[in-house]
Amino acid sequence: MQQLKSDEWRNKAKGIVKAEIVLRNLSYSDVAEKLKELGIEETPQNLSNKISRGAFGADFMLQVLTAIGCDEIRIR
Repeated sequence: MQQLKSDEWRNKAKGIVKAEIVLRNLSYSDVAEKLKELGIEETPQNLSNKISRGAFGADFMLQVLTAIGCDEIRIR
């Protein structure tokens, strides 16, 4: 397997999260509402910023994916 640089890993994580949101036809406002149901406060703007940077922790990624109902992801 090819070794990726840090920015390539961030782009991969960002791509996964964005793709899962798009697949469900959700806006960042929708995602913020779904996160709120889990007790996680994020504004749509904060979501947009974090996801655009791709520099977020695994906890944030799992929170978003769980909130939007993503049960499986493909990482290859």
